Amino acid sequence: MIRWLALAGIIAMGVAAVAVSERRKVDVPVGPAAVLYLVADTEQELSRMPVRFTRMSDDEEISAGDELARGYSDSLTGRPDADTAEIQAYVTQVGSQLATNAHRPLPYKFHYIPDRNLVNAFALPGGHVYIGGGMLALMDSEDELAAVLGHEIEHIDHYHCAERVQQERALRRIPLGGLLSIPVEIFEAGYSKDQELEADREGTRLAVQAGYSPNGAIRMFEAFQRLYDESHARARTPQGELSQATIDALEGYFRSHPLPSERIAQINTMIASENWPLHAERDLAVAYVFWTARAKDALDAGKYSEAQQLAARSLQMRADQGKALMISAEAQFAQADFVGAASSYRKLLEVRGWTIEVADSYARALAAANRQTAANEFRQWMASTKIETQQLQAPLDGLLLLAGDPAPARKRQAELGANLPGPSTPHDLSELGWWSYVAGDYARAAEMLNQAVQLRPDNANMLVRLTWAEIELRQFADAFRTINSAESNPSGSRAEQNMAEAVARWQAQEREVALRDFAAAAGSQPEWENPRWVGALYSPLVAQSIQEMQAERERRRKAALAAQAHPQP
Repeated sequence: MIRWLALAGIIAMGVAAVAVSERRKVDVPVGPAAVLYLVADTEQELSRMPVRFTRMSDDEEISAGDELARGYSDSLTGRPDADTAEIQAYVTQVGSQLATNAHRPLPYKFHYIPDRNLVNAFALPGGHVYIGGGMLALMDSEDELAAVLGHEIEHIDHYHCAERVQQERALRRIPLGGLLSIPVEIFEAGYSKDQELEADREGTRLAVQAGYSPNGAIRMFEAFQRLYDESHARARTPQGELSQATIDALEGYFRSHPLPSERIAQINTMIASENWPLHAERDLAVAYVFWTARAKDALDAGKYSEAQQLAARSLQMRADQGKALMISAEAQFAQADFVGAASSYRKLLEVRGWTIEVADSYARALAAANRQTAANEFRQWMASTKIETQQLQAPLDGLLLLAGDPAPARKRQAELGANLPGPSTPHDLSELGWWSYVAGDYARAAEMLNQAVQLRPDNANMLVRLTWAEIELRQFADAFRTINSAESNPSGSRAEQNMAEAVARWQAQEREVALRDFAAAAGSQPEWENPRWVGALYSPLVAQSIQEMQAERERRRKAALAAQAHPQP
């Protein structure tokens, strides 16, 4: 009878285990989240295993961590740029300040990973601490950075990382010297709930001891809460700001860490019990890098107003940024704020030093703002620099042409024709040709642009400019051939190529194809639907054609809606 009772008990336990395992099933699509789900589940169970082996010495731990760090560093590619180097130095400065109060005197080293999808930080045994660009981009105070780095220091300081290595060795039967077979995801995925909360407590204590506000930790967890909410709402609002790669990584992160609300409650309890001062937080000194990156994303997406606002916020933190000034200038220009764009280009020329590309853009912005005063303003800038006038003769001659003085441009055209082919001749011919187009002298424009294309037949920008001139001369067959040559070059502006073809097709009475190309151009470059922008940069024929295509598209849209509302029987 006892044997039967024992057997029944074993069967009952087995059924219960199956039921529990079935209830804990999670459907995960293939991708980064799947790896992190698996690691998170497995490693949280491993962290509950009793450590029945002798804890490794500090020297052994340091050696193990260095070996893992070397293997991980080898997997990272690319040379760091100036922004990455600056952020790396900053992270090291803050982390080193925190590490002086750690319990264990280990050789702590801090590493910045410029991956904007890595919304995480992690530690390796022996003192290596890593933080991803996606995590740093969430912050706007140094106190938040201190809280995160302190948390990771305490994973090392309290042997969480060392125990994980020992567990992995035991589980995988890894010999000494074979640690490179341990995936870094093991350390990214998080620890047990108790260990995570311990790292929160002690990491915040480290930050407070270094003079930081505990509010840094709370605001970091509040940022996690916003990410948690957004990642779970993504299925309902797929247009959210988070990329799918980031969403996948966050799913694993939130599965392996306590809920943000619980972490916030713990820190608030400590603030009350420890009487920690809630003084003002310090600005994150490198936040401007991330504001500029967001501004560039908005610019590339055609969100020009947002790009301008983000660039302005970045420039408030550091006014001498070439990248942010360029983004600001391009965003203002795309919104037909030509006065603002000219001002930003002028600052860019003063901050970064001049280049012919930026000088040309400055001249175009001045011309679009006011043709009569542009030449004088450009001359004033030239006088403030030590640039040889000859190098900037083409844009200056173009501005004088628009102001009603064609003599310098024609003289320069004759000089270029007599000295073919000089090193700057194609560029200067293209620029003078375009200024002639803007001034309405389409035959002269086509002549110079043809010469430029003969010298640089693979230059997509020159080919598109020639197409515009050929459209004005009603040379549609030539225009189609020229634009086809431009479209075979991937370096050109696809949107402008589409619009040039759309205008040519519209004028050639090929309306269906024209509307298709118009939609493609306007969809990727919204300024084509801004009449002020088009009118300042292109001919009246182009402006009229675009207006007509917009009207025809709207007419067809309304007709389609009417047909849907009143279907034919």
